[in-house]
Amino acid sequence: MTHHIKPQISKRLARFEGHVRGIQRMVDEDKGYPDVVQQISAVRAALDGIVEVMVQDLVEHYVTQSKDEKESSDRTQGYSI
Repeated sequence: MTHHIKPQISKRLARFEGHVRGIQRMVDEDKGYPDVVQQISAVRAALDGIVEVMVQDLVEHYVTQSKDEKESSDRTQGYSI
């Protein structure tokens, strides 16, 4: 994980944690199923958002790494002629 997305991930994880705590509170307070299910849906969406950011960062990392390796290889081959 690159350093530039850590604050974004931390913020999203805090939001996720808040949703989970909300579910626990709702269960403790005997809230109705529709309300609990709606909160669970929010937890899933928050988790999906975290995964999306991480996967995007991973793809960008490997695309950049692959591009850099290709450019390095092209330069090396150019010198060996």
